[in-house]
Amino acid sequence: MDVGLKRELEEKVRSGERLTREDGIALYASDDLAWLGGLAHEVRTRKNGDVVHFNVNRHLNMTNVCTASCAYCSFQRKPGEKDAYTMRIEEAVKLAKAMESENLTELHIVNGLHPNLPWRYYPRSLRELKAALPDVSLKAFTATEIHHFETISGLSASEILDELIDAGLESLTGGGAEIFDWEVRQHIVDHRTHWEDWSRIHRLAHEKGLKTPCTMLYGHIEEPRHRVDHVLRLRELQDETGGFQVFIPLRYQHDFVDMQDGKVRNRLQARTQMATGAEALKTFAVSRLLFDNVPHVKVFWVMHGVQTAQLALQHGADDMDGSVVEYKITHDADNYGTPNKLTREDLLDLIRDAGFRPVERNTRYEIIREYEGPDPARRDAPQPMRV
Repeated sequence: MDVGLKRELEEKVRSGERLTREDGIALYASDDLAWLGGLAHEVRTRKNGDVVHFNVNRHLNMTNVCTASCAYCSFQRKPGEKDAYTMRIEEAVKLAKAMESENLTELHIVNGLHPNLPWRYYPRSLRELKAALPDVSLKAFTATEIHHFETISGLSASEILDELIDAGLESLTGGGAEIFDWEVRQHIVDHRTHWEDWSRIHRLAHEKGLKTPCTMLYGHIEEPRHRVDHVLRLRELQDETGGFQVFIPLRYQHDFVDMQDGKVRNRLQARTQMATGAEALKTFAVSRLLFDNVPHVKVFWVMHGVQTAQLALQHGADDMDGSVVEYKITHDADNYGTPNKLTREDLLDLIRDAGFRPVERNTRYEIIREYEGPDPARRDAPQPMRV
């Protein structure tokens, strides 16, 4: 990158001036990862100090049966396939109750777009899960699922959200975003929820007082300009509603091993490479620099591996997600080495080992407990990147 442009971008960031589309593309073109990371770290430190947030959560996928066949997805199954499943609500509650230990604070629920389940299954499931776990926040359903519920119920998204909120919904999930630009999206997504409906549904959720995450699936057939476009669309919506709490870059996964039936369902992988660790860190850094109006950037360790996740904390991220357990949407695809579970103690160790101070949060980013940071008496005590 030209020295003059580098200095200009530094001055913009340090003065709080908003970066443009051209600035974002220029940042992605830089091969100076240390410089990018340092600049993003300045912003994350200004917003969040030396803190890394985490929560104690579990994931629940009540069905993997889906009408869509998105090109990247290894989770979906068609009705009648050997390992297709749909839980009775009583089964889902029993499984959720078994996850209740360790002071669980959040249940994260995402499903396939089931062709035959009635609309009433979904609010009823939330009501019964909330009754069984009254102190656990329910973060449930993508905008794609809400759009699907409109089709099967005949209700509007506003009416659907009202009923789900009454049943216990506290946040939507951020899924279904992938990459919004149609140049890419038409090749990777096999459902009808695109930017117009995704943004409409999150706008409605924000109007009703919900705070939601937003995501981007990167590292497949998109180019840096598509990532920049994606973030800027979300940034504009955030200017309007203020409802996004966190941005989550999600690394596209190859379908290395399907442990159930040996099939390769990912139709992109013959012509794609998964993002390298360096590309992941660049994506976190540029996202943090562009997305000036969202308070948090999360690294989902399941999709990045724990070491890259630790490094992302030095490149703009300030949230390490949660303890999870069996994240099927990723683990059905990759089987490349991330654990199914990190305990609270595991997360505390990882955050401290990266040089930060752990803070446990709930779904609304309210602080539950603050912990001590790295032991300063240790000679090898890590420290965050200096700013």
